[in-house]
Amino acid sequence: MRVKFAYAVSIAAAVAMLTACGKKPDGEAGAGASAASAPVAAASEATIVKIGHAAPLTGGIAHLGKDNENGARLAVEEINAQGLTIDGHKIELQLDAQDDAADPKTGTGVAQKLVDDHVVAVVGHLNSGVSIPASKIYRDASIVQISPSSTNPAYTQQGFKTTYRVVATDAQQGPALANYATKALGAKRIAVVDDATAYGKGLADEFAKTVEAAGAKIVAREATNDKATDFRAILTKIKSVQPDVIMFGGMDATGGPFTKQAAALGIRAKILGGDGVCTDKVGELAGTAVQNLVCSEAGLALSRMDRGADFEKKYEDRFHTPVQIYAPFTYDAVYVIVDAMKRANSIEAPKVLAAMPSTDYNGVIGHIAFDDKGDLKEGAITLYDFKDGKKAVLDVVKM
Repeated sequence: MRVKFAYAVSIAAAVAMLTACGKKPDGEAGAGASAASAPVAAASEATIVKIGHAAPLTGGIAHLGKDNENGARLAVEEINAQGLTIDGHKIELQLDAQDDAADPKTGTGVAQKLVDDHVVAVVGHLNSGVSIPASKIYRDASIVQISPSSTNPAYTQQGFKTTYRVVATDAQQGPALANYATKALGAKRIAVVDDATAYGKGLADEFAKTVEAAGAKIVAREATNDKATDFRAILTKIKSVQPDVIMFGGMDATGGPFTKQAAALGIRAKILGGDGVCTDKVGELAGTAVQNLVCSEAGLALSRMDRGADFEKKYEDRFHTPVQIYAPFTYDAVYVIVDAMKRANSIEAPKVLAAMPSTDYNGVIGHIAFDDKGDLKEGAITLYDFKDGKKAVLDVVKM
């Protein structure tokens, strides 16, 4: 739903003419208002309000970024089809989708572009390592940021009133994996590997703290990077210390090859991973070795959501591809933003932000309400193993 350049130019000209005449088009901020609070005016019958979305649309995890974008787009299209009126004005939502390439520097540039585009709120970013630096830009512009998938606790611990998320955190996900390792598997000797990103290292740190508190020993702690493809040197070192379990903090693009190469080296230790590796794609990348992987998601499985089957059908009918992970979360994030717009009776970003703390919304993912940091008051961690290369629910841990 991108506005064509010629249309955008004509709108800009119309806005300029109205401003010159001393009139404000519907939804335009008054003099002295921040750029973030000034949505784009459309034709006379509707006001276009932009909702930003930021995720990697290129690179190794582009499939996850596109999944997130699709969820947000589905919500925008539904709301427009149903009709939306705020403060007596007909509103047309527009998804302003940007590619942050899972890169912190690119992500901050994208964040500034979304601010300059006068978005009312942002759904994103996918990665914690991008969400955290970008959050400072949204904070300065008083724009709501709802991440559907950033799990590092630091994201909402900065004291910003603009940061929200609709998933559980690594402070919950790490211990859930750790408890599975020490209690269900009885692991005593554990190796930990992370991809050196804010997400991967953060999850690995939370996991390590919990297993050590349970009396297990960390026999190896290794780091790689999120672009690596060859893990044989690290895995050879790990094999020599004979761990019962290997925890990998990273994404499916690296977790899949890591799991496959571990099996090729004859490593029998169970491999555990977080939501970054918890995709059907990892089954393709790991091959038959995926049967040795257990992973977690920072939310309920789609199959365990009350409205999950309905969402899945709508998603597949619209995009002709299966849901990866967090599309239901981006979908709900858009509805949460619109719910705040309705309660604020405004399309101005600061007023929408002011309505966010009182969110009480029942979405596809369940009940959504936030604590004073912007984290969910109610959360869940789902553990999965793999059968025939596909994820299968192993356990659900309510937080």
